[in-house]
Amino acid sequence: MLAAVAVPVIAQSQFFDVPFVPTPQVVVDEMLRVAAVGPRDVVYDLGSGDGRIVITAARKFGAQAVGVELDGDLIYQSEESAREADVVGLVKFLQQDFFKTDFSQATVITMYLLPGVMKRLRERMLQLKPGTRLVAHDFDFEDWRPDRKTTIRKNVFLWIVPAHVAGKWRVRAGVPGGEHTFDMELRQKYQELDGFARFDALPGGLWETRIEGDRISFVVVDSRDRENEATLYFEGRVGVDAMDGDLVRSVGNQQARFKWRAAKV
Repeated sequence: MLAAVAVPVIAQSQFFDVPFVPTPQVVVDEMLRVAAVGPRDVVYDLGSGDGRIVITAARKFGAQAVGVELDGDLIYQSEESAREADVVGLVKFLQQDFFKTDFSQATVITMYLLPGVMKRLRERMLQLKPGTRLVAHDFDFEDWRPDRKTTIRKNVFLWIVPAHVAGKWRVRAGVPGGEHTFDMELRQKYQELDGFARFDALPGGLWETRIEGDRISFVVVDSRDRENEATLYFEGRVGVDAMDGDLVRSVGNQQARFKWRAAKV
């Protein structure tokens, strides 16, 4: 959140990359709601200002929360507000530059930052653990389109950090009669996927490709029997140079379930 202090915005912007503009409380609530914050989350607010996002995450959503803020006066104000809200055990405030802060433990990161700062953060955000939720007020990541957008007085954007799956994969899929191996290649831009598969050595399409965090899904057509082509619906989880999960083989109204796994080539 862009934080608040009783000095003019113009004067403060001489010292900090992010001037102080407070986020309305209803927007704070919406940001945390859209990110589905809960008691198991660790929320980091970058540029935490007067601490309202951090305190709200703890008081209303039960999360642990950390505010990162350069302005010492705002850190003091935030700590006082946390004591008044009786959430001292759930929150802490760090007086430091968030470009130099380790927030790899975060499950949710909240931001109200200027476009240039968002752009500088984008690549770092993409390196976070897949599934990390990023939520911002007003300003987005430009060509990295959000997974969700809502408007409650202000625009709120949600991104879910995707696993990195671009490249060539060898897939071993359970099918009637045993296991079948095929190759596929995935192309990726943020959470947008496409590619192709070589099922039975013949080039074919990948359909309905999706990635959300470390969850992936795609569809392949098994055309080895041209009279009875089967649609294979894959769903799975991405690990380190590996994937695995379940697939449903569908021919008309007949369905069968199998396992599949894949390794990076």
